Amino acid sequence: MDGEIRQNKATKEWVIYAPGRGKRPSDFRSSEDKRLDLPQHDPECPFCPGNEEMLPPIIMETPGPNGGWLNRVVPNKYPALSPEGNNSRYEVGPYLAMKGYGRHEVIIESPRHDVQIADMPVAEVEQLIETYHKRHLDLLNGQKNMLTLIFRNHGFQAGTSLIHPHSQIIVTGMVPAYIRWREEAAQAYFDEFGRCVYCEMIDFERKDGQRVILENETCIAFVPFAAEVPFETWLLPKRHQACFRQISDAEKGDMAAALQEVLARLRDKLNDPDYNYIINSAAQFKEGEPHLHWYLQIRPRLTTRAGFEIGSGISINPSVPEKDAAFLRAD
Repeated sequence: MDGEIRQNKATKEWVIYAPGRGKRPSDFRSSEDKRLDLPQHDPECPFCPGNEEMLPPIIMETPGPNGGWLNRVVPNKYPALSPEGNNSRYEVGPYLAMKGYGRHEVIIESPRHDVQIADMPVAEVEQLIETYHKRHLDLLNGQKNMLTLIFRNHGFQAGTSLIHPHSQIIVTGMVPAYIRWREEAAQAYFDEFGRCVYCEMIDFERKDGQRVILENETCIAFVPFAAEVPFETWLLPKRHQACFRQISDAEKGDMAAALQEVLARLRDKLNDPDYNYIINSAAQFKEGEPHLHWYLQIRPRLTTRAGFEIGSGISINPSVPEKDAAFLRAD
């Protein structure tokens, strides 16, 4: 493939593809040895069973076998935002500000210190999706809570601070401009064509097949046409739904199976790269919108943004989506 510039259909953002600057897909394998010989239990880890005195009070716990637990939710000990106060704005001279209102929680994904999602049985990943869903429902019930963002940082380059498998939830009292811009871009597409842009992409990717990694009854995973980074992967429910709170029980199982499989392929084929994943869901009061469609986005940390990308806002991807998908799809 020669150099090409592609547009993200959902956001109108451009991505430059420069395969001449890149490598073969196998050359993106992390050179770091991530397969550390970790213990099942670390006496110094606050997330391991028996170390509850190191934890804030437990908000929620999923029971496990033999009186144990499968996953837990606790307040973040070092929160970015606090539930104290409210989301009222105030002026500081010509500027606008508000108190640091919100919530910041940690989902401890397993009692085992040495097990990541890629290693978990699908049933345990499904329980994790169930926990995500329950917290999402509960947190969006608050009228002051405008956005719930569920995310996972894996590896040092992705921003993780503790090895023990965990995800996080941050709730904000405002909707960031980036989220509103993404919603407005999807609405503009709907107003012009009368169809959800994400449903349009799902239909095309299923027919085209080049970028699809896997598909099951209710969920599809593919490398987007205008992927911003090598091996970026989207997991979407095939049924139209704007908000993660609308996921069904059957879709939880299929999403769990797809997520476990994609992360296992990234681990095995790219030597467990650092990554972030985010559940992109509608903001508060937007769940009935016909133009929005939630999805889980995985962004491996295999490249670094440099001057042009920071200055222009345009990503340069040295890896081609079709080749990335074929590499991950291959047995």
